[in-house]
Amino acid sequence: MGWKIIIAPSAQADLKDIVRYIGQHNSDAAVRVGYELITRAESVAAFPEVGRVVPEFRQPNLREVICRSYRVIYRLRRDEQRIDIVRFWHGARGFPHIPGGG
Repeated sequence: MGWKIIIAPSAQADLKDIVRYIGQHNSDAAVRVGYELITRAESVAAFPEVGRVVPEFRQPNLREVICRSYRVIYRLRRDEQRIDIVRFWHGARGFPHIPGGG
């Protein structure tokens, strides 16, 4: 059985901003990218440690997987078998801010 996935408010805001930005140019592409990011985030439930440790923070519970040009950053809560998706971060944006610390 997979872990529970929670999309934190910070990641929800990121997703909304990404879809809104892409939607200014192409609404179909915006929907597609939004769904791809959500699907990629949900995919870590089967294998929570599939992502690499986020290099900027070097904490084993803070990991990321890549989808297109975006980093899907998540926090493992092993004791609860829960994964908190904390950011959908475009790679060109530089250093990610992680709510609640890295």
